[in-house]
Amino acid sequence: MSQDRSFLATEPVGKLLLRLAIPTVAAQVINMLYNIVDRVYIGHIPGEGALALTGVGVCMPIILIVSAFAALVASGGAPRASIAMGEGDHDKAESILGNCFTLLILIAVVLTAILLAFGRPLLLAFGASENTIEYAAAYMNLYAVGTIFVQLTLGMNMFITAQGFATTGMLSVLIGAVCNIALDPVFIYGFHMGVRGAALATILSQALSCVWVVRFLCGKKTNLRIRTRCMRLQPSVFLPCLALGLATFIMQASESVISVCFNSSLLQYGGDTAVGAMTILTSVMQFAMLPLQGFGQGAQPIISYNFGAKNAGRVRAAFFCLLRCCLCFSIPVWALIQLFPSVFASIFTSDPALVAFTAPALRIYALILGLFGIQISCQMTFTSIGNAKSSILVAVMRKFILLIPLIYLMPALFPADKTMAVYMAEPVADFLSVCFAATLFFFQFRRALRAMRGETAPA
Repeated sequence: MSQDRSFLATEPVGKLLLRLAIPTVAAQVINMLYNIVDRVYIGHIPGEGALALTGVGVCMPIILIVSAFAALVASGGAPRASIAMGEGDHDKAESILGNCFTLLILIAVVLTAILLAFGRPLLLAFGASENTIEYAAAYMNLYAVGTIFVQLTLGMNMFITAQGFATTGMLSVLIGAVCNIALDPVFIYGFHMGVRGAALATILSQALSCVWVVRFLCGKKTNLRIRTRCMRLQPSVFLPCLALGLATFIMQASESVISVCFNSSLLQYGGDTAVGAMTILTSVMQFAMLPLQGFGQGAQPIISYNFGAKNAGRVRAAFFCLLRCCLCFSIPVWALIQLFPSVFASIFTSDPALVAFTAPALRIYALILGLFGIQISCQMTFTSIGNAKSSILVAVMRKFILLIPLIYLMPALFPADKTMAVYMAEPVADFLSVCFAATLFFFQFRRALRAMRGETAPA
Protein backbone atom coordinates (compact mmCIF):
# COMPACT_ATOMS: atom_id res chain seq x y z
CA MET A 1 0.00 0.00 0.00
CA SER A 2 1.45 3.40 -0.92
CA GLN A 3 2.19 5.87 1.87
CA ASP A 4 0.62 9.31 2.46
CA ARG A 5 3.08 12.07 1.59
CA SER A 6 1.17 14.78 3.54
CA PHE A 7 3.91 14.81 6.20
CA LEU A 8 5.85 16.98 3.73
CA ALA A 9 3.31 19.72 4.50
CA THR A 10 2.96 19.23 8.27
CA GLU A 11 6.17 18.03 9.94
CA PRO A 12 8.55 20.75 11.31
CA VAL A 13 10.80 21.88 8.46
CA GLY A 14 14.13 21.59 10.27
CA LYS A 15 13.42 18.10 11.55
CA LEU A 16 12.01 17.02 8.19
CA LEU A 17 14.98 18.35 6.22
CA LEU A 18 17.38 16.59 8.56
CA ARG A 19 15.48 13.32 8.19
CA LEU A 20 15.46 13.54 4.38
CA ALA A 21 18.90 15.10 3.94
CA ILE A 22 20.93 12.60 5.98
CA PRO A 23 20.10 9.70 3.62
CA THR A 24 20.45 11.85 0.47
CA VAL A 25 23.82 13.23 1.59
CA ALA A 26 24.90 9.70 2.45
CA ALA A 27 23.70 8.57 -0.98
CA GLN A 28 25.73 11.29 -2.71
CA VAL A 29 28.85 10.41 -0.73
CA ILE A 30 28.36 6.73 -1.51
CA ASN A 31 27.70 7.51 -5.18
CA MET A 32 30.93 9.48 -5.25
CA LEU A 33 32.76 6.32 -4.23
CA TYR A 34 31.92 4.70 -7.60
CA ASN A 35 34.43 6.90 -9.40
CA ILE A 36 36.72 7.92 -6.56
CA VAL A 37 37.39 4.39 -5.35
CA ASP A 38 38.26 3.45 -8.93
CA ARG A 39 40.77 6.29 -9.04
CA VAL A 40 42.28 5.44 -5.66
CA TYR A 41 42.90 1.83 -6.68
CA ILE A 42 44.07 2.76 -10.18
CA GLY A 43 46.41 5.47 -8.89
CA HIS A 44 48.22 2.90 -6.77
CA ILE A 45 48.78 0.28 -9.50
CA PRO A 46 52.53 -0.52 -9.19
CA GLY A 47 54.68 1.06 -11.88
CA GLU A 48 51.90 2.60 -13.99
CA GLY A 49 49.52 4.16 -11.48
CA ALA A 50 50.17 7.82 -12.39
CA LEU A 51 49.64 7.30 -16.14
CA ALA A 52 46.66 4.99 -15.59
CA LEU A 53 45.06 7.59 -13.28
CA THR A 54 45.55 10.29 -15.90
CA GLY A 55 44.03 8.04 -18.59
CA VAL A 56 40.94 7.32 -16.52
CA GLY A 57 40.72 11.04 -15.69
CA VAL A 58 40.39 11.75 -19.41
CA CYS A 59 37.30 9.49 -19.39
CA MET A 60 35.57 11.73 -16.85
CA PRO A 61 34.12 14.21 -19.40
CA ILE A 62 32.32 11.32 -21.14
CA ILE A 63 31.14 9.84 -17.85
CA LEU A 64 29.81 13.27 -16.86
CA ILE A 65 27.88 13.52 -20.12
CA VAL A 66 26.27 10.11 -19.51
CA SER A 67 25.25 11.20 -16.00
CA ALA A 68 24.05 14.56 -17.33
CA PHE A 69 21.51 12.90 -19.63
CA ALA A 70 20.05 11.07 -16.63
CA ALA A 71 19.81 14.43 -14.87
CA LEU A 72 18.21 16.07 -17.93
CA VAL A 73 15.26 13.70 -17.61
CA ALA A 74 14.99 13.07 -13.88
CA SER A 75 16.10 16.32 -12.24
CA GLY A 76 13.23 17.98 -14.09
CA GLY A 77 10.80 15.07 -13.87
CA ALA A 78 11.17 14.41 -10.14
CA PRO A 79 10.31 17.97 -9.01
CA ARG A 80 7.42 18.08 -11.52
CA ALA A 81 6.11 14.83 -10.01
CA SER A 82 6.46 16.25 -6.48
CA ILE A 83 4.60 19.42 -7.47
CA ALA A 84 1.82 17.31 -9.01
CA MET A 85 1.57 15.32 -5.78
CA GLY A 86 1.32 18.57 -3.81
CA GLU A 87 -1.51 19.61 -6.13
CA GLY A 88 -3.23 16.27 -5.47
CA ASP A 89 -2.87 15.06 -9.08
CA HIS A 90 -1.57 11.50 -8.62
CA ASP A 91 -2.26 10.40 -12.22
CA LYS A 92 -0.19 13.24 -13.60
CA ALA A 93 2.68 12.36 -11.27
CA GLU A 94 2.65 8.73 -12.45
CA SER A 95 2.51 9.81 -16.10
CA ILE A 96 5.64 11.88 -15.51
CA LEU A 97 7.39 8.88 -13.93
CA GLY A 98 6.43 6.56 -16.79
CA ASN A 99 7.47 8.99 -19.54
CA CYS A 100 10.81 9.65 -17.87
CA PHE A 101 11.46 5.90 -17.55
CA THR A 102 10.94 5.41 -21.29
CA LEU A 103 13.09 8.42 -22.16
CA LEU A 104 15.99 7.13 -20.04
CA ILE A 105 15.93 3.78 -21.85
CA LEU A 106 15.93 5.43 -25.29
CA ILE A 107 18.76 7.80 -24.34
CA ALA A 108 20.81 4.90 -22.96
CA VAL A 109 20.55 2.97 -26.23
CA VAL A 110 21.69 5.97 -28.28
CA LEU A 111 24.57 6.81 -25.94
CA THR A 112 25.82 3.22 -25.88
CA ALA A 113 25.95 3.09 -29.68
CA ILE A 114 27.83 6.40 -29.86
CA LEU A 115 30.39 5.47 -27.21
CA LEU A 116 31.14 2.08 -28.74
CA ALA A 117 31.51 3.56 -32.23
CA PHE A 118 33.38 6.79 -31.45
CA GLY A 119 34.90 6.30 -27.99
CA ARG A 120 38.57 6.47 -28.98
CA PRO A 121 38.31 9.63 -31.15
CA LEU A 122 36.31 11.33 -28.38
CA LEU A 123 38.98 10.48 -25.79
CA LEU A 124 41.71 11.90 -28.00
CA ALA A 125 39.66 15.06 -28.49
CA PHE A 126 39.08 15.29 -24.72
CA GLY A 127 42.77 15.43 -23.83
CA ALA A 128 44.21 11.90 -24.01
CA SER A 129 47.87 11.79 -25.08
CA GLU A 130 49.77 8.97 -26.77
CA ASN A 131 50.94 7.96 -23.28
CA THR A 132 47.43 7.70 -21.77
CA ILE A 133 45.06 6.80 -24.64
CA GLU A 134 45.34 3.03 -24.17
CA TYR A 135 44.37 3.29 -20.50
CA ALA A 136 41.47 5.63 -21.33
CA ALA A 137 40.16 3.45 -24.17
CA ALA A 138 40.41 0.26 -22.11
CA TYR A 139 38.28 1.81 -19.36
CA MET A 140 35.73 3.47 -21.63
CA ASN A 141 35.07 0.46 -23.90
CA LEU A 142 33.80 -1.54 -20.92
CA TYR A 143 32.05 1.35 -19.17
CA ALA A 144 29.98 2.07 -22.30
CA VAL A 145 28.30 -1.33 -22.06
CA GLY A 146 26.76 -0.38 -18.71
CA THR A 147 25.27 2.93 -19.86
CA ILE A 148 21.67 1.72 -19.47
CA PHE A 149 22.31 0.76 -15.84
CA VAL A 150 23.78 4.20 -15.12
CA GLN A 151 20.82 5.98 -16.74
CA LEU A 152 18.11 4.03 -14.92
CA THR A 153 19.88 3.98 -11.55
CA LEU A 154 20.65 7.70 -11.42
CA GLY A 155 17.41 8.78 -13.10
CA MET A 156 14.84 6.61 -11.35
CA ASN A 157 16.46 7.00 -7.94
CA MET A 158 15.57 10.70 -8.05
CA PHE A 159 11.88 9.72 -8.19
CA ILE A 160 12.33 7.59 -5.08
CA THR A 161 13.88 10.51 -3.19
CA ALA A 162 11.28 12.96 -4.56
CA GLN A 163 8.52 10.99 -2.84
CA GLY A 164 10.26 11.31 0.53
CA PHE A 165 11.75 7.78 0.52
CA ALA A 166 15.21 9.16 1.22
CA THR A 167 16.46 6.07 3.08
CA THR A 168 15.40 3.79 0.22
CA GLY A 169 17.21 6.10 -2.21
CA MET A 170 20.33 5.86 -0.09
CA LEU A 171 20.14 2.07 0.00
CA SER A 172 19.87 2.01 -3.80
CA VAL A 173 23.26 3.67 -4.04
CA LEU A 174 24.77 1.84 -1.07
CA ILE A 175 24.18 -1.57 -2.65
CA GLY A 176 26.12 -0.65 -5.76
CA ALA A 177 28.90 1.17 -3.92
CA VAL A 178 29.62 -1.69 -1.54
CA CYS A 179 29.69 -4.06 -4.49
CA ASN A 180 32.06 -1.73 -6.36
CA ILE A 181 34.45 -1.36 -3.43
CA ALA A 182 34.54 -5.14 -2.98
CA LEU A 183 35.02 -5.97 -6.67
CA ASP A 184 37.61 -3.30 -7.54
CA PRO A 185 40.64 -4.92 -5.86
CA VAL A 186 39.55 -8.37 -7.05
CA PHE A 187 39.42 -7.37 -10.74
CA ILE A 188 42.23 -4.78 -10.73
CA TYR A 189 44.81 -6.69 -8.69
CA GLY A 190 43.51 -10.24 -8.26
CA PHE A 191 42.72 -10.86 -11.94
CA HIS A 192 45.40 -8.35 -13.11
CA MET A 193 42.83 -6.52 -15.28
CA GLY A 194 44.04 -3.00 -14.41
CA VAL A 195 41.72 -0.23 -15.62
CA ARG A 196 39.48 -2.79 -17.34
CA GLY A 197 38.86 -4.36 -13.94
CA ALA A 198 37.80 -1.00 -12.51
CA ALA A 199 35.32 -0.48 -15.35
CA LEU A 200 33.90 -4.00 -15.02
CA ALA A 201 33.43 -3.58 -11.27
CA THR A 202 31.61 -0.31 -11.87
CA ILE A 203 29.10 -1.59 -14.43
CA LEU A 204 28.32 -4.75 -12.43
CA SER A 205 27.68 -2.59 -9.37
CA GLN A 206 25.45 -0.22 -11.32
CA ALA A 207 23.51 -3.18 -12.69
CA LEU A 208 22.77 -4.38 -9.16
CA SER A 209 21.60 -0.91 -8.11
CA CYS A 210 19.44 -0.68 -11.24
CA VAL A 211 17.60 -3.90 -10.40
CA TRP A 212 16.93 -2.62 -6.87
CA VAL A 213 15.60 0.77 -8.04
CA VAL A 214 13.31 -0.55 -10.78
CA ARG A 215 11.97 -3.31 -8.53
CA PHE A 216 11.07 -0.77 -5.84
CA LEU A 217 9.28 1.54 -8.28
CA CYS A 218 7.28 -1.41 -9.62
CA GLY A 219 6.37 -2.68 -6.13
CA LYS A 220 3.72 -1.92 -3.53
CA LYS A 221 5.72 0.27 -1.14
CA THR A 222 6.13 3.20 -3.53
CA ASN A 223 3.56 5.97 -3.83
CA LEU A 224 4.28 6.48 -7.55
CA ARG A 225 4.58 3.30 -9.59
CA ILE A 226 5.99 2.54 -13.04
CA ARG A 227 2.95 1.49 -15.06
CA THR A 228 2.87 0.29 -18.66
CA ARG A 229 0.00 2.62 -19.55
CA CYS A 230 2.08 5.64 -18.45
CA MET A 231 5.19 4.71 -20.47
CA ARG A 232 3.88 5.89 -23.85
CA LEU A 233 5.70 9.14 -24.60
CA GLN A 234 3.52 12.26 -24.53
CA PRO A 235 5.20 15.59 -25.41
CA SER A 236 2.86 17.47 -23.08
CA VAL A 237 4.19 15.36 -20.21
CA PHE A 238 7.92 14.99 -20.86
CA LEU A 239 8.78 18.32 -22.52
CA PRO A 240 8.17 20.39 -19.34
CA CYS A 241 10.37 17.89 -17.48
CA LEU A 242 13.18 18.33 -20.00
CA ALA A 243 12.83 22.12 -19.82
CA LEU A 244 13.21 22.08 -16.05
CA GLY A 245 16.02 19.51 -16.14
CA LEU A 246 17.95 21.49 -18.75
CA ALA A 247 19.71 23.60 -16.10
CA THR A 248 21.08 20.56 -14.30
CA PHE A 249 22.02 19.02 -17.65
CA ILE A 250 23.94 22.16 -18.58
CA MET A 251 25.71 22.16 -15.23
CA GLN A 252 26.78 18.54 -15.52
CA ALA A 253 27.37 18.29 -19.27
CA SER A 254 29.32 21.52 -19.28
CA GLU A 255 31.69 19.89 -16.81
CA SER A 256 32.78 17.68 -19.70
CA VAL A 257 33.34 20.68 -21.96
CA ILE A 258 35.23 22.39 -19.15
CA SER A 259 37.31 19.26 -18.55
CA VAL A 260 38.30 19.32 -22.22
CA CYS A 261 39.24 23.00 -21.95
CA PHE A 262 41.20 22.42 -18.75
CA ASN A 263 42.94 19.29 -20.06
CA SER A 264 43.94 20.84 -23.38
CA SER A 265 45.33 23.97 -21.71
CA LEU A 266 47.08 22.04 -18.96
CA LEU A 267 48.57 19.57 -21.45
CA GLN A 268 49.99 22.56 -23.35
CA TYR A 269 51.49 24.30 -20.31
CA GLY A 270 52.23 21.48 -17.84
CA GLY A 271 52.08 18.14 -19.68
CA ASP A 272 50.69 14.85 -18.33
CA THR A 273 51.55 15.81 -14.73
CA ALA A 274 49.25 18.84 -14.85
CA VAL A 275 46.43 16.76 -16.40
CA GLY A 276 46.93 14.09 -13.74
CA ALA A 277 46.70 16.75 -11.04
CA MET A 278 43.43 17.94 -12.57
CA THR A 279 42.02 14.44 -12.13
CA ILE A 280 42.80 14.70 -8.41
CA LEU A 281 41.40 18.23 -8.14
CA THR A 282 38.07 17.23 -9.66
CA SER A 283 37.94 14.17 -7.39
CA VAL A 284 38.42 16.31 -4.28
CA MET A 285 35.83 18.81 -5.51
CA GLN A 286 33.38 15.95 -6.00
CA PHE A 287 33.95 15.06 -2.37
CA ALA A 288 32.89 18.59 -1.45
CA MET A 289 30.13 19.19 -4.01
CA LEU A 290 28.14 15.96 -3.98
CA PRO A 291 27.12 16.23 -0.29
CA LEU A 292 25.90 19.76 -1.04
CA GLN A 293 23.77 18.32 -3.84
CA GLY A 294 22.57 15.74 -1.33
CA PHE A 295 21.30 18.50 0.96
CA GLY A 296 19.53 20.00 -2.06
CA GLN A 297 17.92 16.68 -2.96
CA GLY A 298 16.75 16.29 0.62
CA ALA A 299 15.09 19.71 0.50
CA GLN A 300 13.59 19.23 -2.97
CA PRO A 301 10.52 17.14 -1.97
CA ILE A 302 9.71 19.61 0.81
CA ILE A 303 10.03 22.70 -1.39
CA SER A 304 8.31 21.18 -4.43
CA TYR A 305 5.40 19.62 -2.53
CA ASN A 306 4.67 22.82 -0.59
CA PHE A 307 5.12 24.94 -3.70
CA GLY A 308 2.41 22.82 -5.36
CA ALA A 309 0.26 23.20 -2.24
CA LYS A 310 0.89 27.01 -2.27
CA ASN A 311 2.34 26.99 1.25
CA ALA A 312 4.74 29.94 0.95
CA GLY A 313 5.84 29.93 4.58
CA ARG A 314 7.14 26.36 4.44
CA VAL A 315 8.87 26.95 1.09
CA ARG A 316 10.72 29.94 2.55
CA ALA A 317 11.61 28.09 5.75
CA ALA A 318 12.89 25.10 3.80
CA PHE A 319 15.17 27.28 1.66
CA PHE A 320 16.80 29.02 4.62
CA CYS A 321 17.22 25.72 6.41
CA LEU A 322 18.89 24.32 3.28
CA LEU A 323 21.17 27.37 3.05
CA ARG A 324 22.34 26.97 6.65
CA CYS A 325 23.05 23.27 6.16
CA CYS A 326 25.04 23.87 2.97
CA LEU A 327 27.20 26.60 4.49
CA CYS A 328 27.83 24.59 7.64
CA PHE A 329 29.28 21.88 5.37
CA SER A 330 31.08 23.89 2.68
CA ILE A 331 33.01 26.22 5.00
CA PRO A 332 34.66 23.50 7.16
CA VAL A 333 35.53 21.42 4.07
CA TRP A 334 37.11 24.50 2.48
CA ALA A 335 39.19 25.05 5.63
CA LEU A 336 40.43 21.43 5.67
CA ILE A 337 41.47 21.58 2.02
CA GLN A 338 43.35 24.84 2.54
CA LEU A 339 45.14 23.47 5.62
CA PHE A 340 45.95 19.95 4.40
CA PRO A 341 46.03 19.85 0.57
CA SER A 342 48.81 17.22 0.47
CA VAL A 343 46.71 14.83 2.55
CA PHE A 344 43.85 15.02 0.06
CA ALA A 345 46.22 14.62 -2.91
CA SER A 346 47.97 11.59 -1.40
CA ILE A 347 44.65 9.73 -1.21
CA PHE A 348 44.68 9.39 -4.99
CA THR A 349 48.34 8.80 -5.77
CA SER A 350 51.54 7.49 -4.17
CA ASP A 351 53.71 9.43 -6.64
CA PRO A 352 55.59 12.06 -4.55
CA ALA A 353 56.12 14.35 -7.54
CA LEU A 354 52.42 14.36 -8.41
CA VAL A 355 51.46 15.03 -4.76
CA ALA A 356 53.93 17.94 -4.57
CA PHE A 357 52.55 19.45 -7.79
CA THR A 358 48.90 18.95 -6.85
CA ALA A 359 48.94 20.44 -3.32
CA PRO A 360 49.37 24.14 -4.23
CA ALA A 361 47.07 23.72 -7.25
CA LEU A 362 44.36 22.34 -4.97
CA ARG A 363 44.57 25.35 -2.66
CA ILE A 364 44.01 27.64 -5.64
CA TYR A 365 41.30 25.54 -7.29
CA ALA A 366 39.18 25.30 -4.10
CA LEU A 367 39.66 28.90 -2.99
CA ILE A 368 35.95 29.87 -3.13
CA LEU A 369 34.51 26.49 -2.11
CA GLY A 370 33.34 27.84 1.26
CA LEU A 371 30.80 30.12 -0.45
CA PHE A 372 29.48 27.50 -2.81
CA GLY A 373 26.76 26.46 -0.37
CA ILE A 374 25.00 29.67 -1.46
CA GLN A 375 25.16 28.71 -5.15
CA ILE A 376 23.84 25.19 -4.58
CA SER A 377 20.99 26.35 -2.32
CA CYS A 378 19.78 28.91 -4.88
CA GLN A 379 20.20 26.55 -7.83
CA MET A 380 18.34 23.66 -6.19
CA THR A 381 15.50 25.90 -5.01
CA PHE A 382 15.02 27.35 -8.50
CA THR A 383 14.67 23.78 -9.78
CA SER A 384 12.40 22.71 -6.91
CA ILE A 385 9.86 25.47 -7.60
CA GLY A 386 9.90 24.82 -11.35
CA ASN A 387 11.70 28.05 -12.31
CA ALA A 388 13.47 26.63 -15.34
CA LYS A 389 14.56 29.96 -16.83
CA SER A 390 16.43 31.19 -13.76
CA SER A 391 17.96 27.79 -13.15
CA ILE A 392 19.29 27.63 -16.72
CA LEU A 393 20.57 31.21 -16.52
CA VAL A 394 22.61 30.49 -13.37
CA ALA A 395 24.08 27.36 -14.94
CA VAL A 396 25.01 29.08 -18.20
CA MET A 397 26.51 32.08 -16.39
CA ARG A 398 28.93 30.03 -14.29
CA LYS A 399 30.07 27.54 -16.91
CA PHE A 400 29.94 29.16 -20.32
CA ILE A 401 30.00 32.91 -19.78
CA LEU A 402 32.56 32.90 -16.96
CA LEU A 403 34.65 29.74 -16.59
CA ILE A 404 35.44 28.69 -20.16
CA PRO A 405 36.70 32.13 -21.27
CA LEU A 406 38.71 32.47 -18.03
CA ILE A 407 40.53 29.17 -18.67
CA TYR A 408 42.12 30.77 -21.72
CA LEU A 409 42.28 34.34 -20.40
CA MET A 410 44.05 33.73 -17.07
CA PRO A 411 47.35 32.40 -18.56
CA ALA A 412 47.58 35.57 -20.66
CA LEU A 413 47.02 37.74 -17.58
CA PHE A 414 49.49 35.78 -15.42
CA PRO A 415 52.21 34.56 -17.79
CA ALA A 416 54.77 33.93 -15.02
CA ASP A 417 53.10 30.60 -14.17
CA LYS A 418 50.58 29.75 -16.86
CA THR A 419 49.75 26.31 -15.43
CA MET A 420 48.66 27.69 -12.05
CA ALA A 421 46.88 30.52 -13.86
CA VAL A 422 44.68 27.93 -15.58
CA TYR A 423 43.70 26.50 -12.17
CA MET A 424 42.94 30.05 -10.96
CA ALA A 425 40.11 30.32 -13.50
CA GLU A 426 37.92 28.14 -11.27
CA PRO A 427 37.80 30.32 -8.11
CA VAL A 428 37.44 33.56 -10.10
CA ALA A 429 34.45 32.11 -11.98
CA ASP A 430 32.99 30.67 -8.78
CA PHE A 431 33.11 34.00 -6.93
CA LEU A 432 31.41 35.91 -9.73
CA SER A 433 28.85 33.14 -10.18
CA VAL A 434 27.89 33.06 -6.48
CA CYS A 435 27.34 36.83 -6.54
CA PHE A 436 25.16 36.57 -9.65
CA ALA A 437 23.12 33.59 -8.36
CA ALA A 438 22.45 35.23 -4.98
CA THR A 439 21.33 38.51 -6.58
CA LEU A 440 19.01 36.81 -9.09
CA PHE A 441 17.59 34.54 -6.39
CA PHE A 442 16.80 37.44 -4.07
CA PHE A 443 14.41 38.96 -6.61
CA GLN A 444 12.99 35.78 -8.18
CA PHE A 445 12.32 33.99 -4.89
CA ARG A 446 10.47 36.98 -3.43
CA ARG A 447 8.33 37.10 -6.58
CA ALA A 448 7.54 33.38 -6.29
CA LEU A 449 6.56 33.73 -2.62
CA ARG A 450 4.24 36.66 -3.41
CA ALA A 451 2.63 34.66 -6.21
CA MET A 452 1.93 31.76 -3.83
CA ARG A 453 0.31 34.14 -1.37
CA GLY A 454 -1.82 35.59 -4.15
CA GLU A 455 -0.29 39.05 -3.78
CA THR A 456 0.62 39.23 -7.48
CA ALA A 457 0.25 37.16 -10.64
CA PRO A 458 2.89 34.50 -11.22
CA ALA A 459 5.63 35.54 -13.63
